[in-house]
Amino acid sequence: MKFFKNLLVAFAFISVFCGCRKGKIVSSVEKENLFELNYGTFEDELNVFNMSSAGNINTSISMQDGFFYILNGESKKIMEMNSYGDLLALYYNPQENPRPSFSENASDINSTRTAVPYSFNEVSKIAVDSRKYLYAVDKLPLNRQETDPKTNQVLSQIIVRFDDSKKYMNYIGQQGPGGTPFPYIKNIFTTDKNELVVLCTTSSGAVVYWFSMDGFLMYTIPIEKENVPNPFAEEKSETFFSLENIVPDYKDRKLYLKVDYFTSYIDESSRVQSGVEYITTLIHPFDVENNLYDFPITVPPYDEPISEGFSKETFEIPYDFLGITDSGWLYFIVSTDDGFSLQMVQSNGQRILKRKISLDRESCLYYSFNLSREGIISALIVKKEKAYVCWWRIDSLIQAVIKN
Repeated sequence: MKFFKNLLVAFAFISVFCGCRKGKIVSSVEKENLFELNYGTFEDELNVFNMSSAGNINTSISMQDGFFYILNGESKKIMEMNSYGDLLALYYNPQENPRPSFSENASDINSTRTAVPYSFNEVSKIAVDSRKYLYAVDKLPLNRQETDPKTNQVLSQIIVRFDDSKKYMNYIGQQGPGGTPFPYIKNIFTTDKNELVVLCTTSSGAVVYWFSMDGFLMYTIPIEKENVPNPFAEEKSETFFSLENIVPDYKDRKLYLKVDYFTSYIDESSRVQSGVEYITTLIHPFDVENNLYDFPITVPPYDEPISEGFSKETFEIPYDFLGITDSGWLYFIVSTDDGFSLQMVQSNGQRILKRKISLDRESCLYYSFNLSREGIISALIVKKEKAYVCWWRIDSLIQAVIKN
């Protein structure tokens, strides 16, 4: 264990050195505004604030090959748009939405827009593969929900899929097409092989379901507390960890577990535990096919300066894990006073890049980020007057680094 910890410290030192050797100046990435969305019930409008229901806003954005997919859970619809904001396809619940104006001419061979009626119940997550297959997480009505006899957990969600011609195919459950409903689905992903990866949270941790391009189950990976590596388990002081996120690799059948480690904080004067203290963040790559963990990747924290009177203190804050690109860069993000701090770490740990993303969060009522496999960060920004879609072309920065 001591040998492992020494390697961990050395690896962290090398990673930080490589990431900061060119100086502490962190430049900003320019935001590009693409198009706007009005609020309302028409086919190309958002209904974000549904006064008839309470709870979290269930609207998000995804980008694939320059096309934007905006899931509007409050209206039970999904809009496919190009980078100019032109509506190309609308997947909608006809009981909750008016009939699209262009659907009357659906038989016109020159029509460039498609209306796809489907009775979404509570649509929440989306993913699109390279074939243009659309996957959407939906919640079953109460009379079709099940209960896991072992965990007593409600199984209520399925994944509906549409092919490249916008036609409904079937739904995917735990075993594949028509299978048992899932527990709560935190996120879904597609890989370069057009395989579907489903991340679920359970009462004992997380479960990842990995499906073939045809929708059949290949792997079930339970990730419970006792299965997560903890290099600090033998420390004298009490240590614990938080599994913040799990993201699959695009090319290989591999998962990346982002884990934040903490220790109990003892007050020096009273010798009484008075809180927790952050130790470090590790990314644990997990080889799905061979069922083993690779050597961890250390993720440097964000240094948050706090001033009080004439004193100034710096606190270490762990980043949130945004995702990974097909070129192997891990993206991390954390909110700051003037927007967000973005940190990009190569999966081999050799390089670390840091950039600022400027965003006036005080004027934002809600925002949703998406990381494309090329490394582009897109966002749906909801403000009082209307919503905006923008992006940050981080991919060009990554390409420049790779060339150099």
